[in-house]
Amino acid sequence: MARALDEYRALRDRHGPCWGEPPIGYVVQAGATVFLDRRHSFYQAGLRQLAERHPGASHGELEDRLGEVDAHRGVRDALGGDVPDNLPVLRLTPGGAALEAHTRVVLGGEPFRTALLLDSSRDEPVTVLIDGAAHEVPPGGARVVEVTREVVADGRPVDLSPLARRAPRAEIRLRAGFPCRWSVTGANGQGWYPDGAPPKVDALRRPYFHGDDVVLAVPAEEITVTVARGMEYAEATRVLVPAPGEETVVELTPERLYDGAARGWYGGDLHVHLNWMGEEPAAPALAAITQHGEDLHVLNLVAGNVSGERVYDMEALEHWVGRDLPWSDERHVARIGVEYRNDVVGHLTAFGLRGLPGRYHSGFAGSPDWPPNAVACEELRALGATTSYGHPFHSPFGEDDPPDVVLDRGRSCAAREIVADAALGLIDTLDVLNHSSIAATAAVYHRLIGAGNRLSVTAGTDVVLSFCRRLTAAAPPGWARVYARVDGPLTTAAYAEAVRLGRTFATTGPWLELTVNGHGPGDSLDLAPGEEVEITVASAGPEVETLEIRTADGVLAQGPPDHLTARLTLDRPTYVVAVATGGPHPRSQHRTGAYAQTSPVYLDVAGEHVVREADVRWCLAWLDRLETILAESGRFETKEQYNDHLALYDRARQVYRARLAALGA
Repeated sequence: MARALDEYRALRDRHGPCWGEPPIGYVVQAGATVFLDRRHSFYQAGLRQLAERHPGASHGELEDRLGEVDAHRGVRDALGGDVPDNLPVLRLTPGGAALEAHTRVVLGGEPFRTALLLDSSRDEPVTVLIDGAAHEVPPGGARVVEVTREVVADGRPVDLSPLARRAPRAEIRLRAGFPCRWSVTGANGQGWYPDGAPPKVDALRRPYFHGDDVVLAVPAEEITVTVARGMEYAEATRVLVPAPGEETVVELTPERLYDGAARGWYGGDLHVHLNWMGEEPAAPALAAITQHGEDLHVLNLVAGNVSGERVYDMEALEHWVGRDLPWSDERHVARIGVEYRNDVVGHLTAFGLRGLPGRYHSGFAGSPDWPPNAVACEELRALGATTSYGHPFHSPFGEDDPPDVVLDRGRSCAAREIVADAALGLIDTLDVLNHSSIAATAAVYHRLIGAGNRLSVTAGTDVVLSFCRRLTAAAPPGWARVYARVDGPLTTAAYAEAVRLGRTFATTGPWLELTVNGHGPGDSLDLAPGEEVEITVASAGPEVETLEIRTADGVLAQGPPDHLTARLTLDRPTYVVAVATGGPHPRSQHRTGAYAQTSPVYLDVAGEHVVREADVRWCLAWLDRLETILAESGRFETKEQYNDHLALYDRARQVYRARLAALGA
């Protein structure tokens, strides 16, 4: 693992945040978004740039070329004139050169280094000397460079004094009594970190690091210290002015909002990467202190490729597969698993592997999009894994939209094959809580379970510990969690079983409870026609604004937070789930705000399971649309490889048609 980390650092030093990966669209975007926040769309800026270069091209054709975007110019255009705190800008206009910057504080004689955006509005190329090296900026173009000492433009030194100011040095010691997440900021919002801690910034642009009894250097001027510990705790804050040259002890403890483990519920994040490009390669020790600092009960680190053959963290997987990682204890379990990736039919995650699979991806580095993901599902499950589809859907999608709305074109990483895999019993869960579109994923999930498939609700953030500034990818693991009700002590096997049985709810922060006649998620009740059930939902957490009780027919009841009840008389099989929502909130890293949802309580009637004709036909239409996407965007070496996908879809169609026949439809 140490040799692998050395190799990753060499790739980072040579190539920047993309580590030399083949430049497909999301690789180029990843390298750029370390300078952007939610206000700035690199995607839209890239499309505009490509439209200039390829007039008359369709939107889809432009999307297929996103890997060709000039990332430097894309960053400049996405910023739209804004100046980020980590990217000062040198404007190169026909009238001269002007520096714009958020002034950073530097302690004592410490060196200063920053990225610098060279932004030219000139009609001719311009050469700028950065620390003695020449950098040419094309007409109307941009370049992002590193600077430590000097900048010379138009033959004249640029005054770099706006970049930094010196401040006297002080030290603070942070204590909470257990590992926590800390944020230490100056009046300008600048973050301060202990030696060796990566300079992390979450999706809300808040600096953070983890630990307890931690010492760090800070300016001897007003700073704000905030402590938190995952979603089960509130934040506590203190403002102070530490004395120069002295150590100031700050004792601060976050208040607990709820205690899932005390009720037998353990929260996990089933999709986290240790290394997958980024600004600072991550060692296992970072995962350990982060998991304990967030009090994240279950952590699934996944080894996976990016856009080429290399599988990051393969060395750790080979060493630790089938065993708990060494920082696990009676309250925290960490494992290393796999993200199996294909950009046409979806990305799978595996938790609880007992051995190494024979394949890790398809469709990359010139390889065909073959075999279907179903083959990987079968292999991973044979190795003991609980399987899920991660970051499932990206397009805006409503409950009543047809499949072609969410089944976007091209190679998009969407979980397109899940409709087939769910029908054939090859997939255990769906990450309804994810960094992409929760609303679209929830809508698809409701269709899948309404069509007779049994899938658990789970959560996978796709956090990448080697990223320091990339929205949710750089946020703390566990910003979304799947809570599973475990009978007895927490173990990998017990947690995985609870997840597979559907004893779960997934959340960005709120606690959410559902009972139907006293039964919880994952349970099935066999009822007689005309029998009535009582449904109770409860929530905890300041971000909740609305509670919902949903059945296969839609929203049954809606109300304010804390408590909601309803009664339902059964005339046909259905399911019941609870949903909690709220707008943007400091406790929620997702751009849309707070969301929590339970897995279903299934209500069978006279021995019959829920199967809605409309949902089954929707799934059949999905499979038809998927064939078209595969023909348009898939890459195959033989006709037989393509036909293997079609055969899978035909097997799924047989299942769905049999369900229709049982309904008499």
